[in-house]
Amino acid sequence: MGKTKKKSGPLPIDRGLDPPPAEIKKILRARADTLSRELETERPAEERIEIVDFILAYETYAIETAYIREVYPLKNLTPLPCTPSFILGLINVRGQILSLMDIKKFLNLPGKGLSELDKIIILKADDLELGIQADRILGVRSIPADKIQPPAAIGAGINEKYLKGVTDERVVILDAGRLLSDCEIIINEEVEI
Repeated sequence: MGKTKKKSGPLPIDRGLDPPPAEIKKILRARADTLSRELETERPAEERIEIVDFILAYETYAIETAYIREVYPLKNLTPLPCTPSFILGLINVRGQILSLMDIKKFLNLPGKGLSELDKIIILKADDLELGIQADRILGVRSIPADKIQPPAAIGAGINEKYLKGVTDERVVILDAGRLLSDCEIIINEEVEI
């Protein structure tokens, strides 16, 4: 006699019957095995930062978008006398008067003068907002935080305290938090008349 195949059909419970004790034991064992397996832990999501890439003095730099309020075209610049050389003047952005900083002069980078293509990156932190001049905006992108190398890898003559790091593509990421909290950019002088 040949072997008879076990019919696979509805379980006793599916037919409205109580399964036999052996079937209950089998079901419970399968559930216990499933529950006792070690959970596959999800890998933590890769920490990423979003940056705006821009050109300064023929090199590519970036700032985290967390510090950027907006990018605005450079127009209607009003020079401001009796200020440090890195302050270009004042700009009016939809009724708000902001200082415009020449970040190239502040970081001792070579300048190329103002042009029609210049953009202003308006930075914000706490109660302080100011604009920095960029030669050209390249765009916004997200990069893995662990791919940022320390500032020492840059080897340029830029003051490292304003640098967050450098990417694999040699994009220098400026530390806007440090820049905005530096007392050197706060000008609080009164001119006696």
